[in-house]
Amino acid sequence: MNPIPDYNNLKAEELVLDVKNKINDNKEKIKELIKICPKNWEFMEKLAVLDNDLSLAVFPISHLHSVLATDEWRKAYETILPELSLYSAQMSQNQDLYQAILEIKNSPEFNNLSPTKQKIITDEIKEFEHNGVNLDDNKKKIYQKLVLELSELSNKFSNNVLDATNAFSLYLDKEDKKLLGLPNSALELFANLAKAEGREDLKITLDAPCVQAILNFAEDRDFRKDIYAAYSARASELSDEGKFNNEENIYKIRELRQFLATLLGFDDYAEYAIADNKMAKNPQQVSDFLDELVHKSKKAGLKEIEEVKNFALTNLGIEKLEPWDFSFVAEKMKKALFSLSQEELRPYFPLSKALSGMFFITKQLFGADFKENHNFPTWHNEVRVFDVYKNDELIAHFYLDPYARAKKRGGAWMDGVVNKMGEQLPIAYLVCNFSQPVNNEKDSYLTHDELTTLFHEFGHGLHHMLSEVKEYQAAGINGVEWDAVELPSQFMENFCYEKECLKMLSSHKESGEALPDDLIEKIIKAKNFLSACAMLRQLEFAIFDMRCHSEEFFEVDALEILREVRNEVAVAPNYSKNRFPMQFSHIFAGGYSAGYYSYKWAEVLSADCFAAFLEEGIFNPDTGKRFLTEFLSKGSSRSAIDNFVAFRGREPKIEALLLQSGII
Repeated sequence: MNPIPDYNNLKAEELVLDVKNKINDNKEKIKELIKICPKNWEFMEKLAVLDNDLSLAVFPISHLHSVLATDEWRKAYETILPELSLYSAQMSQNQDLYQAILEIKNSPEFNNLSPTKQKIITDEIKEFEHNGVNLDDNKKKIYQKLVLELSELSNKFSNNVLDATNAFSLYLDKEDKKLLGLPNSALELFANLAKAEGREDLKITLDAPCVQAILNFAEDRDFRKDIYAAYSARASELSDEGKFNNEENIYKIRELRQFLATLLGFDDYAEYAIADNKMAKNPQQVSDFLDELVHKSKKAGLKEIEEVKNFALTNLGIEKLEPWDFSFVAEKMKKALFSLSQEELRPYFPLSKALSGMFFITKQLFGADFKENHNFPTWHNEVRVFDVYKNDELIAHFYLDPYARAKKRGGAWMDGVVNKMGEQLPIAYLVCNFSQPVNNEKDSYLTHDELTTLFHEFGHGLHHMLSEVKEYQAAGINGVEWDAVELPSQFMENFCYEKECLKMLSSHKESGEALPDDLIEKIIKAKNFLSACAMLRQLEFAIFDMRCHSEEFFEVDALEILREVRNEVAVAPNYSKNRFPMQFSHIFAGGYSAGYYSYKWAEVLSADCFAAFLEEGIFNPDTGKRFLTEFLSKGSSRSAIDNFVAFRGREPKIEALLLQSGII
């Protein structure tokens, strides 16, 4: 049984009303449960049902707000957001509910419960206490007000980034010299964007496929600079006359987060965030981890950037490497060193073949089958749906929304929109922003980088869909430590660099031939090209995030923090008008505030896990079964470190990531 939304007939007003009714019903039902229900595991199950009912009412609105942000769905989301935020804050500080769950923890029956159920109860109590359940009534009201304001500010931040991206458009004649060097795939994309408006020229937007193509391939340096500048200025005082400027939003978000943390007894928001379901113990441990990676990567990064500068000067006549030159020079350099470019690889990776190969790998390793279902309604005609089977039993559903389009949030993500519970099967939504098919072709073609993105998000989906945990609160990705949740996604990326896998993922647009051995060898050799630079860039973001949420840097402007971090960490050229913080939705509008470090933290775990497959055989069924059993299927039924040790037989080693990246 599954609550499959009928996307052809959803009405925003009806869904909003349903959410409001569910919130009011839940409040009354929780009061009644506390009064009459015995304080045992049955009480926790009934709470889970209420949580699930509300989640099912909310997710069509929140999802459509991300993938189809029309005025109607944006208004619907903005209507329910404050009510949901207030409800969540009130429930997290409901003293009667806290005492009821505490009663279960302190009862004789607790010791007879399974370890999973004990962990769920213990985690719930920690969450109550972390959110200030024991504050006095006045402070609780302040907390609830802060949560409400922060949710509204985060939504405003996200909307500004989307609106600023959509506000830009550039139309060029097909013969414009600015287009020199751009591959046909990019020109076809620009033509399709214009064609959608009834035009016969080319349209360029600030969506990732357009921007990346220009920065990678446009020979016109001034054109690259203009696009880079426009992209970097989004949602700041430098674009659209400041109409979508996020500067004030960042200031307010940081201020309110600091206030919230101190209200709850923490020194700063970084300490508060890391105390909330993380593997890391405190901000100092995170800082030490990041500093160690910087220390071990900086020398290699400086060497790499000197090589890029020398190549730019010697081969391209670029005397001073600028930010808008970096991707262009790197692409030329990769071509020279490895005779390889992303565009050369694109014709080999039709999305349909990438999917079939990805599903085959999943079948071989984890025993899961994916079969397309054409009967489910979707929110757009580009969306595809798959049923997931294991041992001929239907275990999950999987939606794929692959292409970039107007009013769709940028980037790529996986949403675990429905959790496993009883007869209810998990549902995963995988959303990307790849280039659409061109020239009436049925398939789109991916670069190798985009293929890796597909595998990354699919790894999140597997974590959600292959869960064998029966308890709703710990099934799928529910409750998994935030700095471990990226492990399965980063783990899956590795298969995009294995020869046997690349063969089954590729089929040339014209010949149908799989990727030849010489190109596979080049991909493998080029895997760690400029890897230290990439490592340092991610570390720059993570350190910036931690400092933005640290008491020590509370009075320092976000742009100044970024400048200081770049001076300490970065090796790539700087741009004084870079307004990256104004677009950093991960930390100012997403769940990664004081948690962006988790990408690198989890990457250590994933590199170490994949090393086991390299040691024992990529398609070794025993290794795959062990990874499924000890990690993917466990949800949050036990801690991530226990999952890792059960799979690997030891604690993780940071050297695994440095070795995999070619830094040591």
